[in-house]
Amino acid sequence: MSVLSNEAIAEAVAWRRDLHRHPEIAFQEHRTSRLVAGLMEGWGLKVRTGYGGTGVVGTLSRGSGSRAIAIRADMDALPITEDSGVAHASLTPGRMHACGHDGHTAMLLAAAQHCATEGTFDGTVHFVFQPAEENEAGALRMIEDGLFREHPTDAVYGLHNWPDLPVGAYTALDGPIMAAYGVFEIVVRGRGAHAAMPHKGADPILAAGQVLSALQSVSSRAVSPLEAVVVSATQIHAGDTWNVIPDICTIRGTTRWFSDEAGRTVEERLKFIAGSVARAFGCEAVIDYQSRYPATVNDPAAARFMRETASSSRVGLNAAAAPLSMVSEDFAFMLQEKPGCYLWLGARREGENPGLHSARFDFNDAILPLGADLWVEVVERALPCA
Repeated sequence: MSVLSNEAIAEAVAWRRDLHRHPEIAFQEHRTSRLVAGLMEGWGLKVRTGYGGTGVVGTLSRGSGSRAIAIRADMDALPITEDSGVAHASLTPGRMHACGHDGHTAMLLAAAQHCATEGTFDGTVHFVFQPAEENEAGALRMIEDGLFREHPTDAVYGLHNWPDLPVGAYTALDGPIMAAYGVFEIVVRGRGAHAAMPHKGADPILAAGQVLSALQSVSSRAVSPLEAVVVSATQIHAGDTWNVIPDICTIRGTTRWFSDEAGRTVEERLKFIAGSVARAFGCEAVIDYQSRYPATVNDPAAARFMRETASSSRVGLNAAAAPLSMVSEDFAFMLQEKPGCYLWLGARREGENPGLHSARFDFNDAILPLGADLWVEVVERALPCA
């Protein structure tokens, strides 16, 4: 049975569905931020806003303990047109909560409300609501704006709903759990020509096609088979009409890796291959490569604490084996600053189970009290009363 009352669970579900109806993407989470700040102020927390633009931190202290922890939820949505068919679907065309951040926000709010009204702990907990997890490194922005400087913290914790695991299960690995993340843009510049006279130009589309094929050798030949590396082209743009070979073809995509050495190799080989192959076809490749997020690496002691907490009789979750994920997460920046742990919370639905970032995705409300219970127990175990 949840530590939350049925009324509290129903209220949290209502918050979640309201957030789902009103999705806001990176650094535009103004309504969400106001809602989060207003609720926490009403419960008596000390609230600070403006971290990373729209980030919110609610601080709650009890007793005389000097230890402090932080728990983070992400708030942003994605630029996807929703196709879930649920009654609480997005009211904003081209925007939806396709990753469950609405649920993460609601469960942390529910935990904050319980801790404020009924919590028994000795110390300080910072409830961190972060903007712009998707691609734009809102966690780093919050840190740069003084998150941990102004809110001293001994450990930091976060979670993500995980549709690959059943409800009631969790995974909290020691060490790496999610990959580092980079993006690339390769602009292949050639010389346009009439499509009937390709010999009079230098075809950037042909060159780009060969670049695309050759990039797959980065993971298969440039790094050890024991290393996990992914290079994925996700966009290709060129031309405007049927009978003209254009001057430019643009390729965009992402890279993933775990070790720093593998990350450097991926960048070096991608640049070398793209440039060399383009030249072989009489073209030039202009390459913009950006390393966005580091790997998400759990502190082993913090991961052990999370496993003990999640598996406790009060929370009642079941540990599940799961492989590392090549998905990335900017909570990694927080784990570079403070010891902590990132956990996957099972969210599988019966029947159709749309994955994260699907236009048909909707957060599974059945796990909302499970996540809230976990956060309450994390607070009371990390900050025990004497």
